[in-house]
Amino acid sequence: MKKYSVLGLFLFLITLGHAQDLDKLQDVKAITFLPDYLFAGSELDQWKPFRENKWSANNGVITGNVNTSKPGILLFDQSFQDVALQASIKRESSVETGFLFRFEKKGDTIDAVLVSIAADGSVTPYNISFDAQGNETNRTKLARAGGIWYRVAPPIKEEEGNPFAGYKRPEPPKDLPVTQPNTDFVEGQWNQLEGYMDVNVIRSFLNDGGEVGGTTGEETNNDGFGPVALYIGGKGKVQFKNIMLKDAYVKNTPSEKVSDRFKIQPISDMYYSWGTDTADFNKDGEIDIVAGPYIYYGPDFTNRIEIFPAIAAGPSKEFAYNRVQDAYDFNNDGWPDVLSSAFATTLYINPKGEHKRWKSYDVLPDGGQSEITKFTDIDNDGKPELVYGAKGFVRYAKPDANDPTQPWTVYNVSEAGHALAHGIGTGDINGDGRIDILNALGWWEQPQVLDSTKTWKYHPVAFGRYGKRSTNIGSSHMAVYDVNGNGLLDVVANLNSHGFGLAWYEQKRTNGEITFVRHMIADDYGFNNAGGVTFSQLHGATSADVDNDGLLDFIVGKRLFTHLDNYYDPDTYGPPVLYWYKTVRDTNAPGGAKFVPELIHNRSGVGSELDAVDLDNNGTVDILTSTNTGTYIYWNKK
Repeated sequence: MKKYSVLGLFLFLITLGHAQDLDKLQDVKAITFLPDYLFAGSELDQWKPFRENKWSANNGVITGNVNTSKPGILLFDQSFQDVALQASIKRESSVETGFLFRFEKKGDTIDAVLVSIAADGSVTPYNISFDAQGNETNRTKLARAGGIWYRVAPPIKEEEGNPFAGYKRPEPPKDLPVTQPNTDFVEGQWNQLEGYMDVNVIRSFLNDGGEVGGTTGEETNNDGFGPVALYIGGKGKVQFKNIMLKDAYVKNTPSEKVSDRFKIQPISDMYYSWGTDTADFNKDGEIDIVAGPYIYYGPDFTNRIEIFPAIAAGPSKEFAYNRVQDAYDFNNDGWPDVLSSAFATTLYINPKGEHKRWKSYDVLPDGGQSEITKFTDIDNDGKPELVYGAKGFVRYAKPDANDPTQPWTVYNVSEAGHALAHGIGTGDINGDGRIDILNALGWWEQPQVLDSTKTWKYHPVAFGRYGKRSTNIGSSHMAVYDVNGNGLLDVVANLNSHGFGLAWYEQKRTNGEITFVRHMIADDYGFNNAGGVTFSQLHGATSADVDNDGLLDFIVGKRLFTHLDNYYDPDTYGPPVLYWYKTVRDTNAPGGAKFVPELIHNRSGVGSELDAVDLDNNGTVDILTSTNTGTYIYWNKK
């Protein structure tokens, strides 16, 4: 058994790439955080049974045998307030089991928070109390948390009701290539339970599935403090292994690192946007940057003007009010306008240099479920269209040629049920000269003749995956290019914008049939990832030739607080890094290519989109991001 300090474990992992004990873990659904403590021994030297019942350890497995009416409780020898605990659990009878948090003695009473796996496999959080002899004296199911994405969440008042009561998720189409996995507890097999106790909110995840959580009540000056414990309620035998623990009270901000290839220039220190784009907005011959409400004037980007009222968001509790921005002269007056896509799609018309805010028009008032869009020429008419998803349909929309401020014409590409919140790509997959559309569920083949009354032919491919605690799948920008040089277009995409996973998909042709083979580039902390690089929340990406070798590379980063300041997403507080993955053609690599990561910056991350453009006209692409830590230019010096 090993006990690591936070700094010690960090240095150990940096030195070896992965802790050796992590590599040996078995039956783990996901390793979503780097633990301070990992049980791997045969002695209970840091664990102590509470009252009766028998506990033993052997080769990393702790076994509890409960033969009395009192629950079996095995306490860790350190106390915590905020803590993460994960273990694999197998039981031989349908006894209750789970974790205890904040096991705190108060006179003759002991209070704790229990994450319970009941006899029927259901997961429920409780406030629970015991007497000094270990008998359970009280148990109260935790209330649903109001604002469950927040760290500090009061209980929902009874009169408020449940806004989702009676809601039933629509049945997915039958032709989907990937469906949400069953994460129910399976008797007689190893199941993974992951729990986070933070301020007054408990969040738990069974078998890498969706969250079960609640609130301990109104926040007070004392939110409980005590050991964590393994728990068995009722008579029976339960085994625990892969026991990992992290003190969530301690958080780390790494020393800043910037690639030698890039020079970083913050142009805003505030949280206004998750998207950017470029154009010469004031027609002075210099490229400018739009990010949220501001246009930053080139070439130095120190002066800015406001196109709509700028109100900075608070990263802990608020989302930016735009996700993606596109610059284009929509009304053909010679002055670039701005299209912002978020919960609605809004067109801002350039006032031709006048010092006033821009008029806005909701051109797609039905909004959209897409958190990423693609602005490109789909129908080869020389003018770009907006590719997005809304109301279950993959769509593209065209502005009115005579008046783009009027509602745009919408074309359904897919049948209902195929649109996703994450991931859009475009490219000529089958080489017929027409642009096809992709998302995490496959690709849609553009017909020879476009007909607004007909959808496109659907080719199911799993370009994404569930898991890593996310109930959604899909990436951000999906890159379509020939990765291995065989003349066929491949796909590069992150697999889950709110989890882990980056892969490239090699296109194969057999008798004219197109299939794809997935080659993983990076996964969670339990895998030997390319370059030893692991990070979650790959919510923003793009592709560009970073090093001018004639091959596109993939640029991607972590979005900090994707669901705000809490433990809803895996490894929420990991460094907000930005990387580019160099495409290297290598006949010895699987599929004939590999991706080599290089850190750009470790303190800023991404928003929902990235832009790569040669801002200074020196022949190399520079990178733009806008995030909840500000808006940045990364000048490519090489």
